[in-house]
Amino acid sequence: MADSTMHVSAETRDRLAAVAAARGMSLDAFLDSLADREENDLRLTRATAAFREVTRRPGVAEAFDRAFPDEAPASRDAAGRAA
Repeated sequence: MADSTMHVSAETRDRLAAVAAARGMSLDAFLDSLADREENDLRLTRATAAFREVTRRPGVAEAFDRAFPDEAPASRDAAGRAA
């Protein structure tokens, strides 16, 4: 992969370099790991939204409980959802 140049303030560069050094990483390695974490957070945010949308549908939680009885939560709130 070809290298690129990014322009950030000296303060931002120094802050990122300090965090990288504290973790025993080069700035490049730290930025790569930071990008990986941020991409993962975005995927998790989208997956969480999709999960919440699906589980709001009537009958989905009950169907899950029937399919996986050993994983069903012990207590339920008034709406029948896991407390």
